[in-house]
Formats: sequence, structure tokens, C-alpha cells
Amino acid sequence: MRWKRTIQLLDVHAEGEIGRVAIGGVPKIPGDTIAAQLHWLNTDPKGDELRRFLCLEPRGAPIGSVNLLLPARHPEADAAFIILQPDQAHASSGSNSICVTTALLESGIVEMKEPETIVTLETAAGLVKATATCRDGRCEKVRLTMVPSFVHELDVAIDTPHWGKIKADISYGGIFYALVDVGQIGLTIEKANAAGLVQAGMILKELINRDIKVVHPEIPAISGVAYVMFRDTEADGTVRTCTTMWPGRADRSPCGTGNSANLATLYARGKAKVGDTFTSKSIIGSEFEVGLQAVTEVAGRPAVIPTITGRGFTFGLTQVALDPFDPHPNGFALTDVWGPAAGEI
Repeated sequence: MRWKRTIQLLDVHAEGEIGRVAIGGVPKIPGDTIAAQLHWLNTDPKGDELRRFLCLEPRGAPIGSVNLLLPARHPEADAAFIILQPDQAHASSGSNSICVTTALLESGIVEMKEPETIVTLETAAGLVKATATCRDGRCEKVRLTMVPSFVHELDVAIDTPHWGKIKADISYGGIFYALVDVGQIGLTIEKANAAGLVQAGMILKELINRDIKVVHPEIPAISGVAYVMFRDTEADGTVRTCTTMWPGRADRSPCGTGNSANLATLYARGKAKVGDTFTSKSIIGSEFEVGLQAVTEVAGRPAVIPTITGRGFTFGLTQVALDPFDPHPNGFALTDVWGPAAGEI
């Protein structure tokens, strides 16, 4: 076989959300920093080509992410990574940080030490400290110390053609989120409502990004609301979440960066303090433990340091290749699987 390109992927999921990790064959990504490399992936045609190759059919799928392992630039980091998804490259992700940590340790790229291994991950959003509980050669769980998270604006009023005026919190947890109490759209967060939640999330994301411009005050490469996360609170205090992701799907995990952004809103409203922990449950019932470790500032704004704890599981090893005669080197998407947004790809 005379393949033009090959990339080796370790298949991992974190509480149900797939985050494949490219452990071999990753091409050199230009840029002096991880943020600059993120910018290149999102603006250069060759970066777009790589993302489409890995994330679109026939080699990819709408569900899940591909994490590019990169050489660390920060002296304290053990590894760096950038998240590729069908729409673009993203700066940070809790579930993908758990997947990457699990992949690094269980593959032996980073030496596993029992009962605990600390792995420092470099992302475009900053350093993420991963504390892995390890036993018998397995990474049992990962506790992430996330990047500082802060509120951009609370209770933003959004006029919608479907639900009238609704309110959203715009907050940052490694990427920007619009956080919406799910009752405003007349739905609950459960598997049977996944399609309706996703459809609503795509509509709201378009409306919000049309009218609200957000840019990280210290990292210009991170801008725009990446996801709409619907939220609810159960009687026992458990936070129920559904993050909706382009081109139209639900995050299977409780969402680490989304819960970080939500924690910043809870702190801003006086509903969380340092030392508090709570459970966040996803649309499929999987769980993260969310904690408020400390408070800080970002460009003069109050911010929190969240912790996210969850589990990663390896389930395969894949080699993705490109036949030089393949008529679809940049991939494709169809509306039967990808939904109406396939027409934009």
C-alpha cells in the first residue's frame, strides 16, 4: 500500500465522549506557541485540510474529537495538544484532557507511576494539571486543574423567533460558552430530547455569535462562543448538562470546560465558594465531579480555578491513511448523518 499520509490514533472516550489521540504521524504545525498553532490550524488552508482529513467522512464522523499531540513549548509541560472537531480547531476541553492523559499514560509515552501520576498538559488556553490515579497499569481516574475561568456577562437577553426572549450567561472555561437554563426552551435534559436540544443549540449559537462578540482579553486566538450548554439543577444539587456542538450533536460527557464556565457563573452569583464540590451529570447519565479550588483574576476580572474529575477508557487503536488516488482527500459530509449543517462543510 502506497499511502500518501498515515496518522496513528489511540481511541479513547471520557465518560462516553470520544476523544481520539493522534500519537504518531502528526505533521509539524507552524507556530511559536500553542495558541499560534491553533490560529494556523484555523486560518491556513493546510490546517483546514488536516482537520477535514481526520474529522470528516470517510475517515471521521460527526461524533467525537481528534487530539493532535504536539511538542510542549512551556518548560513545565509534559505534552501539548490541540483539539480538532468538524467545525474548527479548539483551544481546550476537559473530556479531551482526560482522554489525552489516559492515552499518554497507558501507551507509555509518559511514564506511569502508581498510585498517582501528575501530567502537565499545555493547551492554547494555558496549562492544565492532570492528576491521574493509577493502579495495575491502568489510569483509573483523572482530576484536572483547569485554566482560570471567568464570566463575560450574566443574563444576556436574546430575542429568538422560537422561544421569545431568553437569557444566557456568556462565560469562559477554556473556551467561551453560552449557558442557558433548559426550561426556557421547554425541554428537559434527557436522551429522548437530544435532537431537540441540539437543534435549539445550533439556532442559539448562530444568534448569539451574530450579536455578541467575545475575545479572550489575553489570548486573542480564542474568540467567539464555541458552544451552547443547556443546564438544569436536580433536587439533590446535581447539575445536569447538555453541551450542543456543531454540526449538530450533543456532548456525551458532562463537559469539563462547560462546567468550568458554569462554575464561574455560580461563583459570580454567590452560589459557590472555595472548597465546594458538586456532581455534574451528562445527557447519558455519566458524571464528572466539579470543584472550586481557588479564586484569581484574569485581566482584572474575578476568575475561578475549577477542578474536573472523570474517567477515560481506551477502546481501540486506529491507523488513518490517505490513498493517493482517493477522490475525497478532504472528506465530505451529508445531511442524512450530519444534519442540515452538512451543507456548510
